[in-house]
Amino acid sequence: MKKRIAIFASGSGSNAQKLMEHFKRSPEVEIALVLTNNPDAYVLQRADNFEIPSHIFDRNEFYHTDHIIDLLKNLEVDLIVLAGFLWLIPKKLIHEYPGRIINIHPAILPKFGGKGMYGDHVHLAVMEAKETEGGITIHYVNENYDEGEYIYQAKYRIDKDDNLELIKFKGQQLEHQHYPRIVETIIKKIKK
Repeated sequence: MKKRIAIFASGSGSNAQKLMEHFKRSPEVEIALVLTNNPDAYVLQRADNFEIPSHIFDRNEFYHTDHIIDLLKNLEVDLIVLAGFLWLIPKKLIHEYPGRIINIHPAILPKFGGKGMYGDHVHLAVMEAKETEGGITIHYVNENYDEGEYIYQAKYRIDKDDNLELIKFKGQQLEHQHYPRIVETIIKKIKK
């Protein structure tokens, strides 16, 4: 029986696509579902391209019903992977999947984390702080933004002439290189 991943994403879904590509032919792991809070998210098209079912939800369904938990349980999801998902995960979902929700953040935490620190907001903060290094953090999810236990961090150099696009590109290269590999390592440790 394959282990199953659910991906939560709010936007384009480039990390979600890397995960879909990585597990497409895996005999042990499959992407069971893509969930989003954004009906216009490009991640829905990416899921469709890989023939992976998707589910769009609103704030009420996510925070005030058990529908998402029921859906994940019915699909026998083993691991939840956040890939550019912008909402805080409700306590109920964290308690239902303890140590089985992971996120990727586009900076070396604990710097440049917390509410509102996502995407370009993070990269601009890194630039304004005149950091010489950027990076990524893969971490477990708890009740607070970007405060869960770290799983993996990787760094890249920032040159003084680097603009926003270049910094974003360097970070995304690291995300795409490491996230699928780390997700695979984690899911293989989960007992079915």
